[in-house]
Amino acid sequence: MSNQTVNTVYSIEEVFQLMISKGISSGGSFAIWRKPKSSKLEFILDESTHPEKIKLNLEDLPPGFILHPFEDQEDQKAWYIRATRYGSIDLGFPLDDEQVPEWIQPTEKKPIVSKSVLGFRFQSQPNPSFEKTEEKEKIHFTQLVERGIQAIKEGSLEKVVPARTKTISLSSEFDISKSLVSMLKAYPNSFVNFFHIPEVGTWIGASPEILIETKENYFYTMSLAGTQPAMGENPLKTAAWTQKEIEEQALVSRYIVDCFKKIRLREYEESGPKTVLAGTLLHLRSDFKVNMVETNFPQLGSVMLSLLHPTSAVCGMPREAAHHFLKNYEDFDRSFFAGFIGPVNINQETSIYVNLRTASIQGDTAILYAGAGVTEDSDPEKEWEETELKCQIIGKFIQNPSS
Repeated sequence: MSNQTVNTVYSIEEVFQLMISKGISSGGSFAIWRKPKSSKLEFILDESTHPEKIKLNLEDLPPGFILHPFEDQEDQKAWYIRATRYGSIDLGFPLDDEQVPEWIQPTEKKPIVSKSVLGFRFQSQPNPSFEKTEEKEKIHFTQLVERGIQAIKEGSLEKVVPARTKTISLSSEFDISKSLVSMLKAYPNSFVNFFHIPEVGTWIGASPEILIETKENYFYTMSLAGTQPAMGENPLKTAAWTQKEIEEQALVSRYIVDCFKKIRLREYEESGPKTVLAGTLLHLRSDFKVNMVETNFPQLGSVMLSLLHPTSAVCGMPREAAHHFLKNYEDFDRSFFAGFIGPVNINQETSIYVNLRTASIQGDTAILYAGAGVTEDSDPEKEWEETELKCQIIGKFIQNPSS
């Protein structure tokens, strides 16, 4: 008779439950993510119960996960989840005891996670700015777009990106792990992520936009702008872009080139624009690549991060004027929306994304965030419809995780 131990096989949903349960029970901060076009699910845990903030010197940081809000902080620092524990799982292979890191596995076999953990609500202080009705939200947002169009016509702005929120209730059936599994399947080209910092925030998202990436001596960034629904059997070939959308994307690309000029960097590769698919939406994207060895610029990641954020795709142009406009008229705190997040120095790679297509989990509600690029040719009603489409990207998975 064989004494061979039979391995436990987990579903992806159960793996998420294990990670979330481990993070909650530690009392610390944690992050879970899967990069675009990757089959690797990654998880880090910082077991310290005191959240940490760090300066933006990426090259000198220990492995971890960075989180920076839209607004610069007074202390010029970002939240940081140190990888005191790190694990990765290849979703292309059976999820058994040999592949799931031992420190994540349950001390007792199934049931893996108790109902109390599955029903766990990440608490935060209520924000009165989110108590507007949808009708009031629409009136305010369309008026904000009109104000932006007027500022552009007067010459004080070239482009501005106003944002809004949408509050949805979490049902008693809400299960974060189910939402994440559905998002992994629906958005293979996006940075699917979930993170929690005690007393700071809990967020879930699927961002399509890299802010900066450094890998194997190369620096990479992109300009992403323009939005339309993906229609038909082959949306990439049938997409038609308006002059407004083409110009909006070109503005973002020019901003990146201007940043290169500021640091006297002339040796870079640019490709695009091309139409790309992000879930149910299409965007225009251009890619930029720099060899950091040939240009003798090993700190290019940190330098460009400070120059690029907030990008014209989430703020506007000129950046200072657009930022001032939004602070005066937008009337809510974006928090981590349109900030930046991502793994730093994990396996010698740094991948930082603009935090888009995202939601904040607050007690029994979720706050969805979306913005729209406004130019002189914008239509307020169409910009509102664009934000509705963007809110649906995450909202439908929170309201109906089995979508």
